[in-house]
Amino acid sequence: MLNKVVLIGRLTKDPEIRYLPSGVAVTTFFLAVNRNFTNQQGEREADFIPIVVWRGLAETCAKYLSKGRLVAVSGRIQTRNYEGRDGQRRYVTEVVADEVVFLDRDSSGMDRSAVPFDDLSHSQQEYEDAPAGFQYIEGEEDELPF
Repeated sequence: MLNKVVLIGRLTKDPEIRYLPSGVAVTTFFLAVNRNFTNQQGEREADFIPIVVWRGLAETCAKYLSKGRLVAVSGRIQTRNYEGRDGQRRYVTEVVADEVVFLDRDSSGMDRSAVPFDDLSHSQQEYEDAPAGFQYIEGEEDELPF
């Protein structure tokens, strides 16, 4: 069986981080992903996908992401259910991310687009000093030759 999701979109609000009693970090955010077609009024609609990120990647996302940031998320779809306070059964479908790549510059102007935060055993400096083949390309997106 295959359960793999890849999305590119913008955060609808700042991520929220919480810690389980065991100390494990969990960050959640919603990703606005445009649909590939327009509605009858000629407007493009979007889907708002709930994203869940765990452990070190959760802390990195909470620290560096904010509302409006463009990210790519790779992970799996998960469904779960629980009983609400009113006794009603609630069902949730969400994407559990195992990789989040920042695709734009943050408000401080730092480019984090080439930093894959899926392997948090490495520091930011180690990614910046990456071996040949991994390099930052100067300029804006519309200036790239592809």
